[in-house]
Amino acid sequence: MENKLIDLVNITKYFDGEMVIDDLNLSIKENSFVTLLGPSGCGKTTTLRMIGGFLIPDKGQVFFDGKDITHLPPEKRQLNTVFQKYALFPHMNVADNIAFGLKIKKKSKSYIDDKIKYALKLVNLEGYEKRDINALSGGQQQRIAIARAIVNEPKLLLLDEPLGALDLKLRQEMQYELIRLKNELGITFIYVTHDQEEALTMSDTIVVMNQGYIQQMGTPEQIYNEPENAFVATFIGDSNIVDGIMIDDYVVEIVGKKFKCVDAGFGKNKPVDIVIRPEDVIIVEPNDEKAILHGRMTHVIFKGEMYEMLCVTDDGKEWLVHSTSLHEPGKEVGIYVAPENIQIMNKPTSEDEAAIDPIDDEAEE
Repeated sequence: MENKLIDLVNITKYFDGEMVIDDLNLSIKENSFVTLLGPSGCGKTTTLRMIGGFLIPDKGQVFFDGKDITHLPPEKRQLNTVFQKYALFPHMNVADNIAFGLKIKKKSKSYIDDKIKYALKLVNLEGYEKRDINALSGGQQQRIAIARAIVNEPKLLLLDEPLGALDLKLRQEMQYELIRLKNELGITFIYVTHDQEEALTMSDTIVVMNQGYIQQMGTPEQIYNEPENAFVATFIGDSNIVDGIMIDDYVVEIVGKKFKCVDAGFGKNKPVDIVIRPEDVIIVEPNDEKAILHGRMTHVIFKGEMYEMLCVTDDGKEWLVHSTSLHEPGKEVGIYVAPENIQIMNKPTSEDEAAIDPIDDEAEE
């Protein structure tokens, strides 16, 4: 079994008297790629800063490899941080930027030179030692920031939205570079982002946060295919979320129609929330025996790899549909959903649990 590298125990943090993190507990295994994902203000960056030592929790403890490091300053921790604004020194060339931390540690010149070459090879920038920082592209600067971090041989690399300033194509390229680096270096990555695609692409574990709470933690597949509440289902990709009644094990009622499902243990005749992803809404002919619901297509948008369409069923409910097959607006259709694609969730019992608004423009500080 993999060892726990980071353990956050009962962490609480306030800013100006307002609670930002509430009694958070989180364990992160060694050699994993963990993404803290959530909207602005959810507490993900605050959590990262407490792991890095830039903030001290008001309550709780931070453990690193079994040792309490809650009050240890950043420079005494076996980790490095790469920020969105890379914090490179513009008056130094590439080599001097990478060597900065090693010189402070008074390493020998030959050791430093070897480490610079090793780091530049890892980030595919061999021969860039004498380049001016200001002459580099955004993607190259980001790679230098990572090179500067990894020469210190940290056990943990913290990345605070490091791809946010890059254009889409470069951001996608760097996602694969980060995966490669993590695998080659064999160190633990903790990555902060509000971008769902980044999280799904790079992570082996995703921690979805909202309003200072962990909403769900799991693999990308678990988070996407089996959301535990409406917030996760809404925040990760597109979803159709509808009211339902769990008639019995493996049978759920949606808008008065009975659907087979694969869930059990919710009780009988119990109100539930139902999540159906738009790619799992299958459009069939109205007279098809599979059709459980009937409606009319109303809107269509071509998105390159698929069509995004709206179907309004006879009860007035709008269904979002993703398909490679075009169904023109005005067409009468039937809807079928396979049992395994109907996700059942308990309805929230409190406002904190409901926390469904994923849009918050206030930056977390």
